[in-house]
Amino acid sequence: MSAQPDTHSEPTADGGEGTSAAPEAPDGSCLLAALLDGMDAALFALDGDAVVTHWNREAERMLGWSQEEAVGRRGLSGWAVRPADAADVEERLLAPMRVPGRQVHEFALVTKDGGRVLVRTQSSVVRDAAGEPAGVYCAFSEVHTQIDLERSVALSEALFDDASWGVVLIDADLRPAVVNQHAARAFGVRRSTLLGRPLGDALSNGLEELESALQHVLAEGTPPAPADLWVTLRPHGDGPVDPPLRRCWRSGFLRLSSPLAEEPVPLGVAWLFHDVTETKLAEQQAARLRFRDSQLHRAARAAAECEDPMEAAVAHLDFALAGYADHALLDLAAGARLVRTAHAPGGSAWHPTPESGLPVPYMANHPALQAFEHGGPVRAGAGGSTSPEWAAARSWPEGTAYGLCAALRSRGRTLGVVTFLRGPARRNFDRADTVYAQDIAVRIAASVDLAQAVRGERRPRGGPAAQSR
Repeated sequence: MSAQPDTHSEPTADGGEGTSAAPEAPDGSCLLAALLDGMDAALFALDGDAVVTHWNREAERMLGWSQEEAVGRRGLSGWAVRPADAADVEERLLAPMRVPGRQVHEFALVTKDGGRVLVRTQSSVVRDAAGEPAGVYCAFSEVHTQIDLERSVALSEALFDDASWGVVLIDADLRPAVVNQHAARAFGVRRSTLLGRPLGDALSNGLEELESALQHVLAEGTPPAPADLWVTLRPHGDGPVDPPLRRCWRSGFLRLSSPLAEEPVPLGVAWLFHDVTETKLAEQQAARLRFRDSQLHRAARAAAECEDPMEAAVAHLDFALAGYADHALLDLAAGARLVRTAHAPGGSAWHPTPESGLPVPYMANHPALQAFEHGGPVRAGAGGSTSPEWAAARSWPEGTAYGLCAALRSRGRTLGVVTFLRGPARRNFDRADTVYAQDIAVRIAASVDLAQAVRGERRPRGGPAAQSR
């Protein structure tokens, strides 16, 4: 016995039972009408005799003519086009039936209320089942709308090719999706290297600040002003990369949202940046010089009020520390040895007592002894190591990572050494720091020389190098 299809019986209008039929699928004409009405572009179609066969809702919105009023009309003359222009417009619209390819034209259409709209049309041929031209379909939009679209496309292409700013599109997972040439050069890699990879593969320092900024933009929107972000690049082996130095990138952020969604859905962030490292370093250097000049001026005024010249020397030592070093030591010459005379800040238990007159137990070739012997500045660094042994071996406080010793020179003699120390949280002393230390040393040396002259002390002899000078 063969199986019978299972049908569902429902009451009929006369009280009996009937079988419900499956819902019919929409025919091709219904589907086509739904597609045409759902399009964002205005569209109509003409058959071979120039009769309007299709007219969608966007065309109705733009011109005011409804589908019922448009479909079935022969030609556009007298309603959608002025009669004087109708022959030329229809000839250009139907041109794809004779000439291969898509045709683009600009002309004016007439709205239902009598106004005129300058449009740009793209018309293409429609073929029948036999492959013969049966008509054309025409998509059109206002010229200024099309121009705005073309400008947007041109701007996008320019930004991702020849822009003088780096442009990176970051997706919602904080991974680069598009990178322009300038940004790739700034990162020191090829454009494809960054795509889809975490930003941590390209940046070692500054990553947290950058990702925090991107997350803020995704959540809150575009910030009101650019921000300066300091980053350090990771070296890569697939291209020429500069040594990993800190770079300052002036960055602007734009949240990207989909224009097709009913509610704003963030697609990612457009990150635009420009390297301003040289400018920022110059600004920092200028600010540092202004502050140090101010400190020297304040120290000179404070020293001028000191009755004892040695108090003036210590005043210079105290003022020098601000923004410059963590500790400062003043050692004066006693024969060929150095005796601790003052230190800043005061109250540190590790320092020898200045009143003791005992020589500082410096190791051989200590930077302070080298500066004393040669009469010039000497720098020293732990080389990335912050072990207590390195500082203890040089009779410096625990945690010292960098030292700068400058000789105290006055009237052709070396009177002692001033030492400035920094911890690992600071950078090493550079050339500008050395110049500043020498400026301080000159002022301290003058005060020390005056103190020794006032007290009638015996002039200290320097090392052999000092004697030869």
